[in-house]
Amino acid sequence: MSAMPLVLGIETSCDETGVGLVRDGQLLGDALASSMDEHARFGGVVPEIAARAHLHALRPMVEHALDRAGVALGDVDAIAVTAGPGLATAVQIGLAAGKAYALALGVPLYGVHHLAGHAAVDVLEHGPLPQRCVALIVSGGHTSLLLLGDLARDPIAHLGDTADDAAGEAFDKVARLLGLPYPGGPAIDRAARTGDPSAVRFPRPLTGPTDPPYRFSFSGLKTAVARHVERHPGPLPVADLAASFQEAVADTLSRKAVAACGDHGVTTLLLVGGVAANSRVRALVAKRCAAAGITLRVPSPRLCTDNGAMIAAVGDLLVHAGATPSRLDLAADPAAVLRGALLHGPGDSNTAVLR
Repeated sequence: MSAMPLVLGIETSCDETGVGLVRDGQLLGDALASSMDEHARFGGVVPEIAARAHLHALRPMVEHALDRAGVALGDVDAIAVTAGPGLATAVQIGLAAGKAYALALGVPLYGVHHLAGHAAVDVLEHGPLPQRCVALIVSGGHTSLLLLGDLARDPIAHLGDTADDAAGEAFDKVARLLGLPYPGGPAIDRAARTGDPSAVRFPRPLTGPTDPPYRFSFSGLKTAVARHVERHPGPLPVADLAASFQEAVADTLSRKAVAACGDHGVTTLLLVGGVAANSRVRALVAKRCAAAGITLRVPSPRLCTDNGAMIAAVGDLLVHAGATPSRLDLAADPAAVLRGALLHGPGDSNTAVLR
């Protein structure tokens, strides 16, 4: 393998088929296909439709990414692919493709955890992460506060996770209540621009003095919006409700994230995941970090949502750290728990351990 290995990353955990090419912390090229429009009429992602879309899109996306990077497939030194968590059939498509490319090219395979990709992608824009930082990962399926060390070498500590709906799920469900289109996050963000965030004081879940300080819960907030909608006579003030709901989410996320940094003596917060693209979440987290003297790192919105660059970024870190590659019989793990960047293979307790 060359001194500056080229890593091809593949991401198919949900409805985006993402491919990225990273060399030494630099994104050389990427490509993304989304099947979101095919799911919109169902109000959510249909796994079988997503898997079929991945099958059709994966090879063209690899070719587009290679073209944009100005490299050939034969130049690739390692393959990184999401092995979980995600929709079972969707993850399996990407993992099978990753194995095929690794086998055909004779290069190592790294089956990585999807959420580690969200954390790693910021490296591509803002350079190496500090020795310790707190990461707030907010997406359609996940809302977590993590304590990070070296992403490629150290275990990842969960400070708190969501007890029920993730923030992104709540956005989708509330959008449906307000008659807004899928996906709900961007729709609510747009509607909220002309609304009053103080019009309705929706609850801030699990922010009381006796509540778990870093745990999240958005099911009750969603229900509070539903009850308000049910009781409201006449036309709904959609903009005000969208802004008020969005404010409750942003307030809850930012409050807990900044507290976690202070409690753990960490001076850098990493904000990542699809909901990190929300304008109010970004703005309020930035305001509270500045007031607390915390450095905020947040990727460009296009790198917050699922993409191949983030998986290639994890692979790049693992290759440079000398991590042991995954075995080719690595199984997809749709419910993988985030303990480290690499996922274990069957019967191989050392898959995620450095040489």
